[in-house]
Amino acid sequence: MAGSIDTTSEDRQTTSSGTAWLMLAVATLGFVVNFWAWALLSPLGPLFRDTGVLGELSESDVSLLVAVPVVVGSLGRIVVGALTDRFGGRVMFPLVSLATVVPILFVAFFALDSYALLLVGGFFLGIGGTAFAVGVPFVNAWFPPEKRGLAVGIFGAGMGGTAISALTTVKLYDGLGERAPFLITAAALAAYGVLAWLVLRDAPGRSVPTTPLGQRLLSTARLPITWQACVLYAVAFGGYVAFSVYLPAYLKTAHGLTAADASNRMAGFVVVAVVMRPVGGWLADRIGAISVLGTGFAVVTVCAAIAAGTPPLHAGGTVAFLAMAAALGMGSGATFALVAQVTEPSRVGGVTGLVGAAGGLGGFVPPLIMGYVYGHTDSYAIGLWLLAITAAATLVLTYTVVNRTAGARGTEPA
Repeated sequence: MAGSIDTTSEDRQTTSSGTAWLMLAVATLGFVVNFWAWALLSPLGPLFRDTGVLGELSESDVSLLVAVPVVVGSLGRIVVGALTDRFGGRVMFPLVSLATVVPILFVAFFALDSYALLLVGGFFLGIGGTAFAVGVPFVNAWFPPEKRGLAVGIFGAGMGGTAISALTTVKLYDGLGERAPFLITAAALAAYGVLAWLVLRDAPGRSVPTTPLGQRLLSTARLPITWQACVLYAVAFGGYVAFSVYLPAYLKTAHGLTAADASNRMAGFVVVAVVMRPVGGWLADRIGAISVLGTGFAVVTVCAAIAAGTPPLHAGGTVAFLAMAAALGMGSGATFALVAQVTEPSRVGGVTGLVGAAGGLGGFVPPLIMGYVYGHTDSYAIGLWLLAITAAATLVLTYTVVNRTAGARGTEPA
């Protein structure tokens, strides 16, 4: 009799584990597709400037165009994360995915010959970026604490959707027509919305908050880990987003690459960062998030300083950027491993929304600064030196304030 009970318990654990990994896979797919949509304008920015289809565009104009989708994708995460705590990922994933279809179709049919309308469409295209704040609390609830770093890191690898955009958007635009990349992405989002509604289920025993949205956001914002993780993620993920949206323009201007070659190299940057994100989460589970974050920010500091000298791509430039990609991906994964380890499950969505917003905004500002600095100095050095200084300051914060917070919350400090 006892053996029978043990077997049943074991079967339930196996089934639960299998379901958790299925939920993780479907959620990650959703993140990929939504981030693909979120990054559609980035590869086209330099192309619009070269062809003159939108009129004469300055470097700052291109920077603004590719950065605008980040705004809603960032600020929207605050509300979407809190709504996910309340309604669950099973509702929010299809909702966000289907809502993103609307601005994609607007851009495809109304905005491709107007810079002003592209800015409007790009702003609302940022809805796709809020999917991150849906997936983290959803995945977190399905896994035990000792596996959350890895699970959330795997989900975070869905940011590789930007690589799909980098590799396909210009080719589809040139080969199948200007609307093709937008219509294909819209179809993928619609199909995923249906899949998510049919397959996704919220974790059993999910804690549902009952307090009003505004009150929950305010109390979440007051948590020390919230603002500290905001800083960490603004630098780690913000740096990734900044390079993923601006690297094509940078490579074309600073190194004379074609739009297609620049997009392919940007895709390589993205792939490295994507691969290292789950590695960062896994390492955070094993050796502690503080050690992983510290290593990552140290690498960014050194490599950004090297890149500020604009070394040729074949003589150190490529290595510096790929090393930064690895460090930024690793730091992004470790940040949310830390959040998952020290935050109450019912508050993970709210914290994720605020931290995710900080990461998105961290990616919005640098392209504008880089474009402005280049427009006035014909050099990217100042912008890259600012990144090196910021990463160094974040390294100090990690080993001091954040380390103390992690220790106080029961996470073993590095």
